[in-house]
Amino acid sequence: MRWLGRDESDNVEDGGSGGGGSGLGIGGGIIGIVGFVIYLFTGYNPTQLLNQAGVGSQQQTTQSVQQPLSSSDSVNLHFSRVILHDSETIWTKIFSDMGKTYEKPKLVHFQNEVDASGCGMASSATGPFYCPADRKVYLDFSFFDELSNRFHAGGDFAKAYVITHEVGHHVQNLLGISAKMDQMREQMSETDYNKMSVKLELQADFYAGVWAHYEAQMKNSDNQSVIEPGDIESALTAANAIGDDRLQQEATGHVSPDSFTHGTSAQRMYWFKKGYETGDIKQGNTFAEGAL
Repeated sequence: MRWLGRDESDNVEDGGSGGGGSGLGIGGGIIGIVGFVIYLFTGYNPTQLLNQAGVGSQQQTTQSVQQPLSSSDSVNLHFSRVILHDSETIWTKIFSDMGKTYEKPKLVHFQNEVDASGCGMASSATGPFYCPADRKVYLDFSFFDELSNRFHAGGDFAKAYVITHEVGHHVQNLLGISAKMDQMREQMSETDYNKMSVKLELQADFYAGVWAHYEAQMKNSDNQSVIEPGDIESALTAANAIGDDRLQQEATGHVSPDSFTHGTSAQRMYWFKKGYETGDIKQGNTFAEGAL
């Protein structure tokens, strides 16, 4: 991906480095498997974050001490700023075409632990997540190393997919989809809500694909496409690596569809690819009957 030297977003904060603490509690049946892989690439934890979206919106101070960035984190920070800037440009245009105004989210880079205002404490083990209460994406760059080293899904475009998936949750929040999910949670069984959570996550994958569709039309300062051969395959590899079925098989040795929260590898790849190929936000209704 040709991203060096391109415009960067100013909507990025340094959340610093926290130590100790309990982090974000690992929930029960809505996730279904225990340990780090539970929250890997969660988008956000629907058990806690959606439940708290309308509560405690008062700003909280991050309980952390800022540490100097490593050279790799410095590169990742500049990269994230570029990807966020592109997403701002793309979603502003899409929302304008719908007669709506796109409110830009902030991306918070943190190390080890962060206090997300309105969504509580989260550790690096939580993985990247979006907090609807403060409309911020939270990301510890160590996740990129995990994605590459553990799941063999490296590359710039895989990292871009991570970021734009979280931005996809912000889009859902702006469109009122997240609020509807929060309301439905109180009226559903755990199993049924898990199924709805899958639809929510797959739609965020679709929105990441929509971003990729328009990203492919962008040029760098040398008038070259910012997307290079193999980039889309890199994102699909990442989607394949973090499907519920694959993660559960690796963690427990068996697959439990009733506890899925993000969709299978095949589903995640399908919806990202559909967003990329169509670029049409109207075709991303993963909640429609027969969509999955």
